[in-house]
Amino acid sequence: MFRLLRYLKHYRKETVLAPVFKLIEVLFELTVPLIVARLIDNGIEKNDMPYILYMCGLLAAFALLGLTAALFAQYFASKAAVGFAARLRHDLFAHIGTLSYADGDALGTSTLITALTGDIQQVQTGINLTLRLLLRSPLVVFGAVAMAFTVDSRAALIFAAAVPLLAAVIFAVMLSGIPLYKKVQQGLDSLLAKTRDNLKGTRVIRAFVKERDETAEFSEKNDALAALQIKVGRIAAVLNPATLFLINAAVVLLIYTGAWRVESGALTKGGVAALYNYMSQILAELIKLASLMITVSRSIACGNRIEGILDTKPAFVYGEKTEGENTSAYAVEFREVSFAYGAGKPTLEGITLSLRRGETLGLIGATGSGKTTLANLIPRFYDAADGTVLVDGVDVREYRAEALRQKIGFVPQRTALFHATVRKNIQMGLPDANDSEIWEALRLARADDMVREKEGGLDFVIEQDGRNLSGGQRQRLCIARALVRKPEILIVDDATSALDYRTAKQVLTALETADFAPTVLLISQRVSALRGANRIAVLEEGKLAGVGTERTLFETCGVFREICLSQNAGGEKA
Repeated sequence: MFRLLRYLKHYRKETVLAPVFKLIEVLFELTVPLIVARLIDNGIEKNDMPYILYMCGLLAAFALLGLTAALFAQYFASKAAVGFAARLRHDLFAHIGTLSYADGDALGTSTLITALTGDIQQVQTGINLTLRLLLRSPLVVFGAVAMAFTVDSRAALIFAAAVPLLAAVIFAVMLSGIPLYKKVQQGLDSLLAKTRDNLKGTRVIRAFVKERDETAEFSEKNDALAALQIKVGRIAAVLNPATLFLINAAVVLLIYTGAWRVESGALTKGGVAALYNYMSQILAELIKLASLMITVSRSIACGNRIEGILDTKPAFVYGEKTEGENTSAYAVEFREVSFAYGAGKPTLEGITLSLRRGETLGLIGATGSGKTTLANLIPRFYDAADGTVLVDGVDVREYRAEALRQKIGFVPQRTALFHATVRKNIQMGLPDANDSEIWEALRLARADDMVREKEGGLDFVIEQDGRNLSGGQRQRLCIARALVRKPEILIVDDATSALDYRTAKQVLTALETADFAPTVLLISQRVSALRGANRIAVLEEGKLAGVGTERTLFETCGVFREICLSQNAGGEKA
C-alpha cells in the first residue's frame, strides 16, 4: 500500500499545506478552553461585562480563524487526494492494458473492475482523511493533555492514564479489522463476477428458465458477503462504545477530583471548565480517530489489492524487430506448436502448419478443438508453450508488440463494438482513416449499403455492444474495422456465422480483389463458409487431422468427412 504514496509526489505542496493548516486550526482550538477559563474566573465571577464582551469577541475571532484554516486544509487535502486517485487510476488502467490474456484470466475481470472503481475510491477517501485528521487528532489529544498540565498537574494525571488505554483499544480494533476488510473485498469481487455473468447472459437464463437457480446462487454469495460485513461491523462497533466508556469514566473522575481541588482552593472554577473542555476535545478527536482508523484499514486493504495488480509483471517480453523477412515464402508458420491453459490438458499439440502469402486458409473442427487458440497465437495474445510461431519468417516473440499487431487484422469470434459512431468504431482499426478509406473497408465487408441506410450514415451512433444492430450487421462492421488498416494477415474467427451463405461468399470474393491482397485465416464450423478457401486445415482435439482442398480432405480425412456428412443432414451441401 505504502508504495502507492509515490503518486503524491506531484502534490508535495498540498500534502504539506493540508496538515500545516490543520495544525493552525489545532492551535486556535487548544487556546479556546484557556480563554473560557479566564472568561469564567475574571469575567463572570467578577461580573465584569466589558471583559466578558472582549473575551466573547476573542472567541468569535478564534472560531473564524479556525474555520478559515480548516477550509484551506480541506481544499489542499481534497486536491491532493483527487489528483492521487486520477494518476493511480490512469497508471492502473495503462498497466492492465499491458497484461497478456493469460494475466487477465488469472486476475479476473471482476477484480480488475473493482480495483479501478471501488478500491481506488476507497484509497482516495483514506488519503483525504489522513491528510486532514491523522496529524490533527494526535496533536489535539497530546496538546490537550499538555495544556491540562498547565492548568492543574494533579488533575491532568487522569488524562495521562486515559489516553494510552484509548490508544490501545483503537489499535486493537484496527489490527483485527484489516485482514477482514481484505476478505470483504474478495467477496465483493465474487458477487460482482456473478452479477456481471447474469447481466450478460440474461437472455440465456430466461430461455432456460433458470431465474430461480441464479437468484438462489446470487443470494448465497450475497448472504456470505453480508455475514462477513456484519462480522467486520461488530468489531468496528466495539470502538465507539469502548472509547465513550473510557472517556466518560475519565470525565466523572475529573469532575470529582476537580470538585475537591476547587473546594481546597487549589483550582478555580474556570480551571475545571477548561479541563472538562480539554477532555471533551480528546473525546471528539478520538471518535474521529477511531473512524479514521476504520477508513484507513479499508484503504490499506484496497491499496494492497491495487498494488498486487501493479506488481503483476506482464508475462510477455517483446523484442525489437519491426519488420519481417521479405524473402520468406510464408506469411504465417506454426512449427511443432503446443499450448495449454494453465496446468490443464494441452489445447494444442504439435501443430505444424504454414500459410503462403496471399493464401486463404480455412480452419475447421469441432467445438473445443483449438481453432481460436491457434489463431490467438499469431498476434501473440498467448505464447506457445512449445514450438515456434513465425510471421513473415520471424518468431513473433522477436517483434515489438505494435509492429506485430499492425500486420494483423483480427475479427474476433465475439463481436465487440463500442458506444460511438460508425466512423469512430471503424477508426479503431486505423485512427487516421479518412471517410474514403472507411467507405472502401465497408464496401469490402459488404456493409456500405447497410450504413448508408442508417440515419446519419458514418455518424450513426452504435449502442454499447451494438445492441441496435443485428448480428450480421455487427459482424460486417467488425470485418470492416479489421480491413480498414489493410492488414498483411487477416484472421476471421467464425465472424461470418451470422451471415447468410451468399453474403459470406461476397465478402470472401471482395477480399480476393482487394489491392492489399491479405493472407486470410478463415475459421468456421460450417464447411460452406470455407468453400472460397485455397486450402482447409482440420483440427481434432488440438491436433492437426489433415490439410488440403475440400475434395481431397473429403476423400482422405475421416474427421472432415464426418463434419461434411453431419452438415448435409442439417441441410447444407458438402
